Amino acid sequence: MNGSRRTVLGAVVALVAAVVPATASAAAETGCEITYSTTSQWQGGFVADVAVTNRGAALDGWALSWEWPSGQQAGHGWNSKITESGDHVTAVNAGYNAKIATGATVKFGFYGTWAEANTAPLSFSLNGVTCVHGGPRLTAMQHTAAMQPGWNLGNTLDSTGSDETSWGNPRITEALLDNVKAQGFKSVRLPVTWSAHLGPDHVIEAAYLARVKEVVRWALARDLYVMLNIHHDSWQWMLNMPADHDGVLTRFNAIWTQLTGAFAEFGPKLTFESWNEPQFTGSTGKPQEIALNSELNASFHDVVRRSGGNNATRLLVLPTLHTSSEQTYVDPLVEQIRGLADPNLIATVHYYGYWPFSVNVAGGTRFDATAQKDVTDSFDRVHDSFVARGIPVVIGEYGLLGFDRHTGTIEQGEKLKFFEHLGHYARTKKLTTMLWDNGQHLNRTTGQWNDPELYAHIRSSWTTRSGTAYTDQVFNEKSSPITDKTIALNLNGTRFTDLHHGSTKLTRGRDYTISGDQLTLTAPALTRLSGSRGYGTNAVLTARFSQGVPWRFYVITYDTPVLSNASGTTEEFEIPTAFRGDQLATMEARYDDGTNAGPHDWTSFKEYDRAFRPDYTDGHTTLTPDFFAAVRENARVTLTFHYWSGVKVTYSVVRSGSSVTGTTV
Repeated sequence: MNGSRRTVLGAVVALVAAVVPATASAAAETGCEITYSTTSQWQGGFVADVAVTNRGAALDGWALSWEWPSGQQAGHGWNSKITESGDHVTAVNAGYNAKIATGATVKFGFYGTWAEANTAPLSFSLNGVTCVHGGPRLTAMQHTAAMQPGWNLGNTLDSTGSDETSWGNPRITEALLDNVKAQGFKSVRLPVTWSAHLGPDHVIEAAYLARVKEVVRWALARDLYVMLNIHHDSWQWMLNMPADHDGVLTRFNAIWTQLTGAFAEFGPKLTFESWNEPQFTGSTGKPQEIALNSELNASFHDVVRRSGGNNATRLLVLPTLHTSSEQTYVDPLVEQIRGLADPNLIATVHYYGYWPFSVNVAGGTRFDATAQKDVTDSFDRVHDSFVARGIPVVIGEYGLLGFDRHTGTIEQGEKLKFFEHLGHYARTKKLTTMLWDNGQHLNRTTGQWNDPELYAHIRSSWTTRSGTAYTDQVFNEKSSPITDKTIALNLNGTRFTDLHHGSTKLTRGRDYTISGDQLTLTAPALTRLSGSRGYGTNAVLTARFSQGVPWRFYVITYDTPVLSNASGTTEEFEIPTAFRGDQLATMEARYDDGTNAGPHDWTSFKEYDRAFRPDYTDGHTTLTPDFFAAVRENARVTLTFHYWSGVKVTYSVVRSGSSVTGTTV
């Protein structure tokens, strides 16, 4: 850089290809192999060497073509004649190296120039036939491991509208993919919904297909693995297969027939995923649904493999019914993959956690032993069923279902423990994970993480463990003297090292003590840190461990929240709430006879944000229309609000028609 010449190491792209049209008979044919390497690079210039190995019939005269992905220009070369038109480059043999016998290699090189980037070419074409690009072929297990970690480009090309921005995300740019790679991701799952872009005879709209192809090119140019699928079509029309078997199968096969042709030129770093979250309606039961999913997976496999060429050995991803990790759905996919006897297959499931915790219902406020066991049981099942049998697994989506509304459904510390544990356990079970991101995590406009602390724990979990704790909240009641507070640490194989307040290292023995996994914050230290003891967070402490991400403790001053009488409607009912520094964890709802009220009447604890939500800024607690839709008329409902400090406050509401009256208890 800065005008100095430097050697670029490892900038090698190996390419292997079929030199015949993509047909069923072509599957066993071989063709060309290209090795492109940038052997030297400096500001604005570079030297490239290219080796052309003939894997097909002997050649007498050759022309190698490619396109620059980053606007480079080729200059003076040797052992070939190079011509250029825009981004398109053609290197033609010299007189003395026109012949390439089967298995033989010729080499040439050139000087080039670059400005913004010097990305290796995506693909090469030898005498008009595309060579596979994107690196050497790997086994399915190696390929899947190389995809770790992955990221979903959600709510964009999978939107059900006519444009990729219709669900609120900006258009995909090369800068976004640059950022995704810079964040440490090795692969991108590209969900695509095709239904709004199908014409007569299920022909995919040319412009839309070209756009998807452009995004795939951009990702591959950045050395990212790509997983392309059929996405929300699953619940738009594919679920109707029990009643419209032939119609669904015909459309499904038509889409994949077009995709195999459109993406035939792309090499092994592009994988195809059969379809997203298989589901059916109007079936005779689960056995039929399992059979239909297997039929679609088999048809997908057949269409892709019969297209030949690069698709003859492309890695294919097959889902369980509902992409569930339940054994009853895993076993049929194990049987199917083993029956296909194809070494280039990957299984996929999704994981969104133990449901009560994932959405914060039924009192599932904490990432407790039950929620942890759900992670380990799920990952153990897919490991023992697939990985132990040599079948790799991609967790094609993971996250928390509460994120569908907003990321505050789950308390911050509990959320962090979930992601830390999930990443760690997936790694121990050799499962590749792909974070579901619909735009709420990595901000696609600013390029920043909306929750940097969450991302830090996710990223750390890819390689190591982090220490956590039973809680990240230290509550001190304002109306009472401050006392010592003891918190259990989850060391997770780490060693506690020290505790900081900002840049100040706190003193062990005076400010805190450690006994095994018990951290005690002393009353004098908490008093000092709490200052004037205004409601809310007074200080943030950082516990550091021998490895991984530090853990934060929020020192909070609170008093019991105060609720006030209110009136409103079932469409808009707000309880005036003076939170006084506390935070709402969950809410119970019961009738006077002790039975459960509201949605999910099998539990008294209602679902956060679906039935209720706090507004700390405006000072009220909202009860939603969904809540009142499941409340009996003129029956008093006693609400119990549980706050993270441990206090409980009761309140009663009565619905009369669309009117609601609320009173303190």
